[in-house]
Amino acid sequence: MNRFAPPHAVLFDLDGTLADTAPDLAQALNETLVHYGMPTLPFETIRPVVSHGGIALVRLGFGMQPDEDGFEERRRFLLDVYAGNLCQHTALFPGMQAVLDHLADAGIDWGVVTNKPAWLTDPLMHAMGLDRVAGCIVSGDTCAHRKPHPQPILHACALIECDPHRTWYVGDAGRDMQAGRAAGCTTVGARYGYLHPEDPPEHWLADAMIDRPQQLLDLFETALAG
Repeated sequence: MNRFAPPHAVLFDLDGTLADTAPDLAQALNETLVHYGMPTLPFETIRPVVSHGGIALVRLGFGMQPDEDGFEERRRFLLDVYAGNLCQHTALFPGMQAVLDHLADAGIDWGVVTNKPAWLTDPLMHAMGLDRVAGCIVSGDTCAHRKPHPQPILHACALIECDPHRTWYVGDAGRDMQAGRAAGCTTVGARYGYLHPEDPPEHWLADAMIDRPQQLLDLFETALAG
């Protein structure tokens, strides 16, 4: 198979790939820290952890492990704060709207596959006006398994009736690339996302890498020319 065959569909991770959600998640963590009498953290410290969810954020902020007393209470508090402020500063990454417009003009379906739970994903997608244009939205609790398992991506492909081998999956973490490869997709690593120091891009084994969303348009042109 030509790994860079023109896509019939493109699927995106949400946090750190499609949308820049870090400002709102960082604010939620810092409000949680203040509530529990802890010092706040600078945005630059929080940003790399955002893609790894509430557990990673509480671990970062409080130095606690999930099995410790009080961990789950703090995680729920953080998520409740975040749920009330989902889209205060969140927006598509610069250039991503042009990518989505290109896909629409080319008649290429696109969708979201995220580990974010649906009770957060769905209202965020609605607030951004993306629920009306996305071909599918698969959250972390939509299927029995989450990424890095391929099931959510395969489910998304079934929803939009697209062969996984003609689908591109774009994400900003190793688990995204692992899930995409296992599903049979062409994988594109987003180095502009929330890169965790323990998950360096050179370990992702992606089929291609991009440093800004607009480079997806270059990949589309390369695939068409090939």
